[in-house]
Amino acid sequence: MKQFLVILVLFFSINACDDGDLEVKNIDFEDVVAAKCSGDKDVIYKIKDTEMLLIEIPAATTFLNDETPEGDPIEVAISSTVKVKYRQYNGAVSVDNICPAIPNATPNLMEEWNALAGTIQITSTAIKTTDTNTGATKITRYKHYIVFKNITFEKPGGTQVYSSFVFGNYNTTATALSFGFDEEVSKSSCDNRLFNFNGSEVLTLDAADYASLIVNEPTTSGPRTALLSSTNKLTYSLYTSVVNDAFFCTTPTPTIPSQLWIAEDGVDDVSGIIEVNTIVVGGNFEHTIRLKKVTMKKGFSDFYLGDDYLFGTFLLSN
Repeated sequence: MKQFLVILVLFFSINACDDGDLEVKNIDFEDVVAAKCSGDKDVIYKIKDTEMLLIEIPAATTFLNDETPEGDPIEVAISSTVKVKYRQYNGAVSVDNICPAIPNATPNLMEEWNALAGTIQITSTAIKTTDTNTGATKITRYKHYIVFKNITFEKPGGTQVYSSFVFGNYNTTATALSFGFDEEVSKSSCDNRLFNFNGSEVLTLDAADYASLIVNEPTTSGPRTALLSSTNKLTYSLYTSVVNDAFFCTTPTPTIPSQLWIAEDGVDDVSGIIEVNTIVVGGNFEHTIRLKKVTMKKGFSDFYLGDDYLFGTFLLSN
């Protein structure tokens, strides 16, 4: 009799201890492509046959087009405004079941899990292409790797807990920087800055060493050189409208650029080198400026201008 009672107690104890740590269903969306609802609906979702996994999150302020420092992902707490849901339907599900203001009613929703707590970790990486001739790189998109940490789902009949649950990658497109500059450089009318304009974008060399770089004498024994630095500053700026010399000679500058990239400081005989060659053309001095092994940086992201980039050429009268 005692043995029977012990067995009975153990049976009820085992069945009553549903602490959610046992994974009763294998939910795996890691290899499924993630997408965002169009417009202002901030839902990142993954669809796999009859299943859906989604995140409601302020996308514009969360998935920034910038890399995250190594080992320091963005962390967002799950809350009443940041939600994670898993859904199971009775038929093949589509974007029309989540993104429209009035989603399709079919197939029928059979089961839904709602996250009660946890943290969303986001690790962002810039994806680049490389010009095999110049070595120049271009950022084409950002890959955001998403993992849920210590997430607790409320589900029919109890809770489900995961110490680590991989959502997977969500990609955002990088703003294309056309870099459609020609060889014509203009000198500022209000200071010694040198500009290369292309519509709404401008490459600016603001060199404290201007007087020693731009000299009206032919270079006969190699180019004049200087290193890029906080005083010999190279910047790339992108605006929402056409810019010119008058724009930059207005104090203060009328608008802030939508993108601002700054060249990394140079290293002797290694990188970030300004080279100027001067020849005489029609009685004037033609100065050609080249940039050697320059990397442009914004936030934690960067791209490489190439091993040898032509900043441009301009004439000065004798």
